[in-house]
Amino acid sequence: MNLHTKLQQRAAQGKPVRIGLIGAGKFGSMYLAQVPRTPGVHLAGIADLSPANAQANLARVGWDPVRSQADSIDAAIRTGTTHVGEDWQALVRHPAVDVIVECTGHPIAAVDHCLEAFAHGKHVVNVTVEADAFCGPLLARKAAEAGVVYSLAFGDQPALICDLVDWARTCGFPVVAAGRGHKWLPHFCESTPETVWGYYGLTPEQARRGGLNPKMFNSFLDGSKPSIESTAVANATGLGVPSNGLLYPPASVEDIPFVTRPRSEGGVLERKGMVEVISSLEPDGRQIPYDIRMGVWVTVEAETEYIRNCFEEYNAHTDPSGRYFTLYKRWHLIGLEVGVSVASVALRGEPTGVAIGWNADVVATAKRDLVPGDVLDGEGGYTVWGKLLPADTSVQMGGLPLGLAHDVKVVRPVRKGQSLSWNDVAVDTSTRAWQVRRQMEELFGAPRLKAA
Repeated sequence: MNLHTKLQQRAAQGKPVRIGLIGAGKFGSMYLAQVPRTPGVHLAGIADLSPANAQANLARVGWDPVRSQADSIDAAIRTGTTHVGEDWQALVRHPAVDVIVECTGHPIAAVDHCLEAFAHGKHVVNVTVEADAFCGPLLARKAAEAGVVYSLAFGDQPALICDLVDWARTCGFPVVAAGRGHKWLPHFCESTPETVWGYYGLTPEQARRGGLNPKMFNSFLDGSKPSIESTAVANATGLGVPSNGLLYPPASVEDIPFVTRPRSEGGVLERKGMVEVISSLEPDGRQIPYDIRMGVWVTVEAETEYIRNCFEEYNAHTDPSGRYFTLYKRWHLIGLEVGVSVASVALRGEPTGVAIGWNADVVATAKRDLVPGDVLDGEGGYTVWGKLLPADTSVQMGGLPLGLAHDVKVVRPVRKGQSLSWNDVAVDTSTRAWQVRRQMEELFGAPRLKAA
């Protein structure tokens, strides 16, 4: 509760936390909007495939152009300004940089960025949760071995859910369920970048105004992002996952403690201690009043009569038994909140969520019938969506992780709705991302991956 005070102290000492940002898209731009308003931090450099687009986004969020004209990282360090360029390796290798914020949204590249940052003694706040979903447990281990902190990004829902789970357990409550909200109907899993805005609830004009990427936003809508984020939460908290994918029970905020109970007690959970996602739509498409679409929640259990009485005395909204109570945040503010993670890893040496084991995985699942020669285009695209499964189920079936389903050629027919296996595709085994995934399966006792 004193991160802001610590940042003020660093500002007064003239020793700001120095940050390198890789990727200045939508999420990165939201963080950039807050940097000039945050004491004790200095954004030394931005690495982006298009420096011109990065500069345009800086202008979009209101930066003074003078702040981003340093011709090198060294110059930026000397003058307190920011260098914008293409060379991410120079950024992660610069000795003055303390924290790397990985914000590309490209899971295969993100693994390279994280590993290189660890090798050069940098803490990493990984916004690209897609990478965490398929190899986060090993990234966490490699960061610890390097003596640095690897963290999920506050503002993104997984870190906020982890924060609620930590609150519950620190208070002594057993966690029955935790998760996020989502606008969901079953056919959304077939959505493509061409259909996303109508389903999502934005006009194409609003999307253009905000510089929104249809493929990225479609990954939210089609169930891929909820599965990815639920995987990150399960691996960071030890919570279990549904045996055959997220259920998306519809519920208002008031009804969350009703539905996030075990089935034996009238809820939807297979057992206590699970992740789940609450839908803001009824099965017939009607909007649920007072929904949790943009928020996060945790359901806890009162194990004694005294605690149940306390719930009642303080008007806590529970299920009818008085046993289950849900605490929630109805909104998350995306990149506007990521400064919490930057401060936490730099000043406390604490992540805002990090994998502690391998409970869950996201398997690429066909949006349509696929034939040999088709090329998978990853999350949010035209070919696959991500299905949440227990990690052991994924490994037993040889499931293709969604994060590695980018620019991968299909080598045998796959039916619509079928989850893909390694044998269905020709994978590039030369990438560090594939190698890290293989190493993770080996270290966690799973069978070796099969090269195509």
